[in-house]
Amino acid sequence: MTSYPSNQHQPLAAASAGTVTVGNDIIVNRIGFGTMRLPGPGVWGEPANPTEAKKVLQRAVELGVNFIDTAAYYGPDVANRLIVEALYPYPENLIIATKVGAKRGEDKSWNADMRPENIKAACEENLRQLRLEQLHLVHCRYMTKDVPFAESVGALADLQREGKIRHVGVSNVTLEQLVEAQSITQIASVQNLYNLEHRSHEDVLQACTEQGIIFTPFFPLAMGKLGQTGGPLTAIAQHHHATPAQIALAWLLALSPMMLAIPGTSSQHHLEENIAGAAIHLTPSECATIESALA
Repeated sequence: MTSYPSNQHQPLAAASAGTVTVGNDIIVNRIGFGTMRLPGPGVWGEPANPTEAKKVLQRAVELGVNFIDTAAYYGPDVANRLIVEALYPYPENLIIATKVGAKRGEDKSWNADMRPENIKAACEENLRQLRLEQLHLVHCRYMTKDVPFAESVGALADLQREGKIRHVGVSNVTLEQLVEAQSITQIASVQNLYNLEHRSHEDVLQACTEQGIIFTPFFPLAMGKLGQTGGPLTAIAQHHHATPAQIALAWLLALSPMMLAIPGTSSQHHLEENIAGAAIHLTPSECATIESALA
């Protein structure tokens, strides 16, 4: 049975999460959608139900999601194609963010692909696949020391000057790498692993909050032991007539006004649960209870 926040007396809508500004000129709702779960198992091949996958994307937009995160290496090429088949021509306010710096091996492995010429080729491929004249936001994903990170980010800065990229972001970075990237071009977004179970990038999150850079955590709903029945999230979830996963999402959004959550799913049911969870407003006492459990 679907669980929604008890205080959600208005229609289910992504706008309930509030908004955040990307790069000082793009306003989006703070609950977006990540497409990583749309392809087949292991983020490889076609989904078991392509029609349902496209309906999930369409339902997300219907509910006000206007920030979609993707990558050409999801599938590979599958997630981008599903976006086009489901949503093109795109709504005027829809922002599509993508990532470069990685590629998939024939054995389904995830491999680094950070050479500047490959970064540029990947952006051209995203432009073609997504049928865009300009990529709204491109994250440079750090994958290897073999290629200087500055050269990879510099390739995106080159395309930004050419008008093929609107905003540049970075992914999987340390605070030092963020500063390095900022010495090359303005960084509008950081996408790092962050959730209740993994919080090693708190210094990066703090820097983003202070500088007005959006922070889009991947795997946002991982909870570890905190999400187990009887765990510290249970009582809070019961109070809000919600699930522990919804509370985990609400906690993330409460951490920073620059937090933009992009949970992914291949189910309309879970999509609606996520959007409902993003509308939950935790009290300072509830946040303190969760913080105590994390100590």
